[in-house]
Amino acid sequence: MLTSSCRRPMSSMATRVIRFVNPQGQVCVGQTPPSSSSSAQLLQSGDGLGSLTIKHEKEIVQKLLPPVVPTQVIGIGLNYRNHAKETNMAIPKHPVVFFKSLGSVIAHGEPIVIPRIAADPLEVDYECELAVVLKEDCRNATIENALSFVGGYTCANDVSARRWQSVHKGGGQWCRAKSFDTFCPLGPCLVPPSVIPDPQALKIETYLNGECVQSSSTQDMIFSVAELISLLSQDTTLPAGTVILTGTPEGVGYTRKPPLYLKPGDKVEIRIENIGSLVNPVVAASAL
Repeated sequence: MLTSSCRRPMSSMATRVIRFVNPQGQVCVGQTPPSSSSSAQLLQSGDGLGSLTIKHEKEIVQKLLPPVVPTQVIGIGLNYRNHAKETNMAIPKHPVVFFKSLGSVIAHGEPIVIPRIAADPLEVDYECELAVVLKEDCRNATIENALSFVGGYTCANDVSARRWQSVHKGGGQWCRAKSFDTFCPLGPCLVPPSVIPDPQALKIETYLNGECVQSSSTQDMIFSVAELISLLSQDTTLPAGTVILTGTPEGVGYTRKPPLYLKPGDKVEIRIENIGSLVNPVVAASAL
């Protein structure tokens, strides 16, 4: 048992909370500086959310895990003004809500797999998104208190199979198109709200094979993070660990001429200011 002198309050401004596997195969929660991810200072926490205490021990990071184990993943579509414009769709009056399967979640560094049934022709697209993680159960939040339920922020890639999202293959229902295995990369770390006091002032980008294909700011969101939490929680309990994907900006692949879809051998990088870079290679299902 550690004595009180062996623990100290965590400095939020220096915190990048990660979940990882150590060389002994144990799942750990720790913090790591932005310049290194080979080792982490252990944190006394069950899930990386809420109150955290630094321990003196350090541990080798054998493998990164998603920074949170979601209880549910809620996605928001068409939530950037310029993205709605590039799709020739009207600005929504209400959030466009869909769910992603928990089985679609993967970590930084793990491969995005092109499904066999979405490979010919290619149709899998990238979408950089700010992910919001709730630290406690949330119901009937107001816009004024909504951000008090946030435990942290991370990068997300809302990978989407476009033809399965359309009437042609998916009947116009989005959940299937966005829930294939590996279609929800999260990471690399979770940063607390103290590091991001204003989630509506973050630069957000996607790089495909080193080329910038999406570049915007969360300021372009139609519904703010606080508004989304409030709207989603009305008469509905959002359990602790809920992950909300807040939409993607302009520059997605299917709006380009010609379309730009992910293919085996690609590398996708999501960058969000004050959080970091989420990087995933792309492979074919036959490669596994």
